[in-house]
Amino acid sequence: MIALDIFGISNNALLAVTAAITGAGLVGLAMWIAGLISPKSFNPQKGEPYECGIPTRGESMSQFRVGYYLYAILFLMFDVETVFLFPWAVQMRELGVGGIISIAVFFCILVLGLVYAWRKGALEWK
Repeated sequence: MIALDIFGISNNALLAVTAAITGAGLVGLAMWIAGLISPKSFNPQKGEPYECGIPTRGESMSQFRVGYYLYAILFLMFDVETVFLFPWAVQMRELGVGGIISIAVFFCILVLGLVYAWRKGALEWK
């Protein structure tokens, strides 16, 4: 600490510079190692979208309806939120009334989100 004060460098500045150098160095090291060990093939079939041996027919890029993406995002959102119920269930007895109130608020927000998505028609297949 005394040596840093002599040079006029604050601890936060030294930490920021060290973090930036370490981050850039690790990214550079990873890129260098990836260049050494990555397979190098100049076969024109490597540029094909699929290497199953069957050439694609028509356009390989097809569009999906937005409903599929919206449904998938809603599923992931509610799925991830229900994962938060497990720690609460494990510690339910130790949490007491405060834990029950907090999980009730969590359920209310979850149900309000579901009602909102339902009213907007996000759960309907048209």
